[in-house]
Amino acid sequence: MLVSVIVSVPILLGAADVQRTRADADQLLRKIALIATHGLSAQSKSLRTPVTESELNSFLEFHARSEIPAGVIEPVVTIEEAGRLRGRALVDLDEVKKAQAAAGGGFGVLSMLSGRVPVEAVGTLNATNGVAQFHLEQAIVSGVPVPEALLQQVVSYYSRSPENPEGIDLEAPFPLPANIRQIET
Repeated sequence: MLVSVIVSVPILLGAADVQRTRADADQLLRKIALIATHGLSAQSKSLRTPVTESELNSFLEFHARSEIPAGVIEPVVTIEEAGRLRGRALVDLDEVKKAQAAAGGGFGVLSMLSGRVPVEAVGTLNATNGVAQFHLEQAIVSGVPVPEALLQQVVSYYSRSPENPEGIDLEAPFPLPANIRQIET
């Protein structure tokens, strides 16, 4: 059984012009259901499912908001050629600190900072044979490049769970869900 996901980027859509609509969010939700259903079936036929940048960003806005960490505002993913992804968001450091205090934890460096800062990460996603891996190329906070280790520390902190107490390792390979075999951009 082979399920492929193809992420397509409309040529005229610039990163700053990302439109988010409920219709696009719902369209991606239907596609996710289709991928999951196909992945569970006994069919061996490949299913290609195009996903647009607008659908992805709309999904983040309308259906995944509760999954986004506190303080992360207006995340935008730009899909470029050859698996290259660019993620941007504003991070409200005051909200981050509130969430940390409520969880009984702290993040030393953040305690000295406040306000909203733009954060951007750029990297390449390789996804074949049912396994994906992200390779970070650059992380930028308020226009200043930051070391990968610092971004990894923040991602690990926010992604901790009882099932994964160490959090997510940005560059560790991970299995694709629903029998997805590859993702092409």
